[in-house]
Amino acid sequence: MPNLLARIQSLSPITPIPYNYLMRYTCVFFDLDETLYPSATGLWTNIRNRMNDYMGMRMGIPADQIPILRRVYFDTYGTTLRGLQKHYAIDADEFLEYVHDLPIEQVLVADPDLRYMLSSLPQDKWILTNADAKHAQRVLNALHVEDCFTGVIDIRSLDFVCKPDPKSYQIAMQIAGIDTPCKVVYLDDSPRNLVPAQDLGFFTILVRSDGMQSTADLTITRPHDLRHRMPELWADHSACI
Repeated sequence: MPNLLARIQSLSPITPIPYNYLMRYTCVFFDLDETLYPSATGLWTNIRNRMNDYMGMRMGIPADQIPILRRVYFDTYGTTLRGLQKHYAIDADEFLEYVHDLPIEQVLVADPDLRYMLSSLPQDKWILTNADAKHAQRVLNALHVEDCFTGVIDIRSLDFVCKPDPKSYQIAMQIAGIDTPCKVVYLDDSPRNLVPAQDLGFFTILVRSDGMQSTADLTITRPHDLRHRMPELWADHSACI
């Protein structure tokens, strides 16, 4: 604290305090599917169905084994794809292209309220997703928020190390140029994805409307609520300019 005070006092009255110098949070990670848009759209359900179709029709896995394998892979590796990579010779690019081949633009619509919140949020904003960048870009375009983010950290950026593996969050921090976990706010609709991030030091926010319990630091029903549920993100910025 003395060093901080000395630094502030050394500034002339007309010199603004450097951006982020006093800001508690400097980066916000957003999950993509069913975090930026509601589960009621059915998009993620359709993606899951496409995964089942791929495993059955493209890989020849018996239909009665598919839900069992997917549950085991999800619990063990974080995603169906990662499990298939571990146990089968699978073309990840083909899998991702197939499961995301959906009319996203007919399911999602522009969300001006979401855009307003994101565009006003002063921190660096990143998408952190187990999907691929192409799918993420289509979702962002459909919601009309594609220019609100610094970038997309997708499954390839993570070298297929999926959330909730703690390494995925460490890789994400490196990509985002963050060296202090406590500077990060992270929103996700999956409680299990938030646990290792919270252990690492992120401020975690569960985005759910079904009343699911979790150990997250905060629960909101939709990302739009961030401004009135965590106004300090904006207040931090006003103290730095």
